[in-house]
Amino acid sequence: MAGKRRESLFHFSLRGLDTNLLVVLFFVMVFGFIMIYSASYYTAGLSKAYNNDPMYLLKSQVIYSILGVIAMIVVSCVNYHVWSIFALPGYAVSCILILLLQVPSLGVTVKGATRWLRIGSIQFQVAEPVKLIMIVFMATLIVVRKQQHRIRSWLSMLQMILPTAIVSGMILYFSDNMSTAAILLGTGVFMIYVVHPEQWKFFLCAAGVAALVAGVLYYVKGLDPADMMSVNFRLVRIRAWLFPYEYEQDKAYQSLQGLYAIGSGGLWGKGLGNSIQKLGKIPEPFNDYIFAIICEELGIFGAGLIILLFIYLLYRIYTISQIAYDLLGRMLSIGVLSHIALQVILNLLVVTNLFPTTGVTLPFFSYGGTASFFLLVEIGVVLNVNKYSVERRMEDMRKRRLRY
Repeated sequence: MAGKRRESLFHFSLRGLDTNLLVVLFFVMVFGFIMIYSASYYTAGLSKAYNNDPMYLLKSQVIYSILGVIAMIVVSCVNYHVWSIFALPGYAVSCILILLLQVPSLGVTVKGATRWLRIGSIQFQVAEPVKLIMIVFMATLIVVRKQQHRIRSWLSMLQMILPTAIVSGMILYFSDNMSTAAILLGTGVFMIYVVHPEQWKFFLCAAGVAALVAGVLYYVKGLDPADMMSVNFRLVRIRAWLFPYEYEQDKAYQSLQGLYAIGSGGLWGKGLGNSIQKLGKIPEPFNDYIFAIICEELGIFGAGLIILLFIYLLYRIYTISQIAYDLLGRMLSIGVLSHIALQVILNLLVVTNLFPTTGVTLPFFSYGGTASFFLLVEIGVVLNVNKYSVERRMEDMRKRRLRY
């Protein structure tokens, strides 16, 4: 009966719960709440869109996070093998959600980009559930391909990455969200890389991509600024990254203000709540550029502490992936790991101007209810992988003792 209970769809148990992951998650979330309030109270208090309530964004983030924690607890009790059943239908749902952005009554356009869906009283960012669905889909696809021994050739590698590339292309085309498209594609590629027996092929592809990027940078750097109006706006953004002071009042304004915030923070910062750049200098400082406010208020010390928290969070997820009982559990954990890692790294690179400006948020710190909710659901999947793996290994050990 015990073995049967462990294989059931829903099984609540504290055994196998990774308390280290939960503790670091708690600190990251609490730290995030503090910084969202610090970065947003000035803007929210002056904006009618936020009811002139300095705590409006904090309260909204806390509510979504509480819902996310409840969902995380539920998901952590659901056998993760169940999700593979919904992999293919989930892929179809992802494509449908992206296409629904083009329906005028459903798609919500903000600042020229349509990335939100409003269904009744519920409004959410389509990219967030799609990230989770694609992690489940890719994990399931890799397991199937591995079982069929169809994972070695160039063709099989391209076939595995094609579904993610299609969804990434749809997000880029229909919602003009290049950062999410890149994170999705990067997550899928990394998941395949982890299990591919001939990893040199990936290094060869990476060298080709690096050469392509170098060519684009060389081309953009040589363009005359007077001719930039006729060039794709993403190339303009790259040039603004290369020559920020030529665009300090336009494309490079936000990145330069972020650098001013980082530079003025020094080693220990100006003190919590004492940022100057959030007082109308950085647009929406509680979103993509919240790390700049962290550096200004808490200095290099506070920023370094947050980076260390993220490193430990990712380390715990990596550890769970290594002890996973089967390939599906390992791939789900690796998918969550690569998603969070890519998002953190991209955000830090953008804020420190080591990468062209793109709209990517800092997990658990940037304001965003949908993002926080689905990140917590992803953590719930990882927690279940750990619980299931620990319970199954304990059961295997018990059976071996009985046998001998």
